[in-house]
Amino acid sequence: MPPQDSPVPTEYPQSIGRTARRVLALNGYTRYDQLTTVTTAELLKIHGVGPKAVRILREELASRGLNFADS
Repeated sequence: MPPQDSPVPTEYPQSIGRTARRVLALNGYTRYDQLTTVTTAELLKIHGVGPKAVRILREELASRGLNFADS
């Protein structure tokens, strides 16, 4: 069986990167609706989540009619 890239399944696309998906899950963010309670600044403070991941997540949230807490 191949190793999982995050301890908990997430909704996030592979394009944000394995590390970002893993650390988001470790910080309790596994679904898009959970990201509506966090600001982009808070996400960027998490080691492994960079501007590219935030940009992609912002686009994914928008496509679902959602936003980060600071948007």
